[in-house]
Amino acid sequence: MLRPQPIGIFPMPANYLVLPESWQDSADYQNLLNGILPKEDSFYKFAIEGEIEKALAELTGDSPETKLNRFILNSSHELYFQLKQELTGDLEKILDVAAYTLNYISAPPSAENLDDELMAFVLMANASHKIEQGQIENSINLLQLASELAKAVSPILYGQILTSLAETQHQFFGANANVVQTYKNAIESLKKTELKTTKASLQMNLGICYQEISSGNRGALLEAVKCYQEALKFFTREQFPEEFAFAQNNLALAYLSMPMTEASDQLRVAIAIQALREALKVYKKETHIELWASTQLNLANALQYAPTSHPEENLQEAVNLYEEILSVRQPTQNPVGYARLLANQGNALAHLGIFNHAIPKLNEAINIFNQIEDTDSANSIREILDEIEANKTVAATN
Repeated sequence: MLRPQPIGIFPMPANYLVLPESWQDSADYQNLLNGILPKEDSFYKFAIEGEIEKALAELTGDSPETKLNRFILNSSHELYFQLKQELTGDLEKILDVAAYTLNYISAPPSAENLDDELMAFVLMANASHKIEQGQIENSINLLQLASELAKAVSPILYGQILTSLAETQHQFFGANANVVQTYKNAIESLKKTELKTTKASLQMNLGICYQEISSGNRGALLEAVKCYQEALKFFTREQFPEEFAFAQNNLALAYLSMPMTEASDQLRVAIAIQALREALKVYKKETHIELWASTQLNLANALQYAPTSHPEENLQEAVNLYEEILSVRQPTQNPVGYARLLANQGNALAHLGIFNHAIPKLNEAINIFNQIEDTDSANSIREILDEIEANKTVAATN
């Protein structure tokens, strides 16, 4: 049987690597078991850093562990079938889990007759296989069993399994209080580790979960904001642009979804607008056209309704942003969205007093809503047109 190993703790391919006996008394050995990255150069450190050639160069000798590690770092069908004849016991199980992940075999190995740590690791692979077969409940049951097995013997593996469990529950059954608690338990179990990417991703997912269950509730939205702020401590624009932009956009939406009941809410709107501007430093029309358009729309809407001492500047910027989005939108693709975009721009123009441009936009929106039989939306726009006519009459009288 293998001694305790950092199996399943670090990202691929390191999550499948095993440590040689010569490491048993080293500080790095204990650190790895606690999710702490090695400081000295080694095959394991190079593997974590993605330096595969350097990692392979560090693997010398022909021990069974070394052969398995070489396969994990430089695999092939032929090498798998060769090692399948050579390796036995726990090493064979790990070989088969890796081969399953690489699609060399169609199913993971059985988890029977294994120590708790390795059994939990193999059960994770079986849970993935159940998802492929559409057996979601069975997958969740296996992950719950795996987490119970890992909790006492490998707290970091326990946290990784909880991460998979929360993500599976969230993906297939939606956000709820149970999923929130599972994410929180995973974050707590990984708190003292150096698995920064995993921890930031967990904060992001927990934030999404809070946002989905909020229904406008300030408390849940504030929790979502805290999660996105934690994630952004790691997901910088320079190193993780996609994650950075996603978190900034969601952070803004969480702030904008809060009821405006306190004086501090005006500051939150300002922060939301700044977060959307940050997201748009990543989301460009040339590279992320859909994300750019939706984030640009969020910014335009926020500017139009933001409490400010200079509303004309905000309204004019909103009008320009709407116009840019209209340049890439077609009414035939999404008539409802296109009509709402026209209505929002027409409303902003009306508030600026630019009625000659506002009226055609609003009439076009009404025509689209009439075509799709959205009477309520059409009537709402007619009310804006009535206000415009009233304002024009007052202006003419004066």
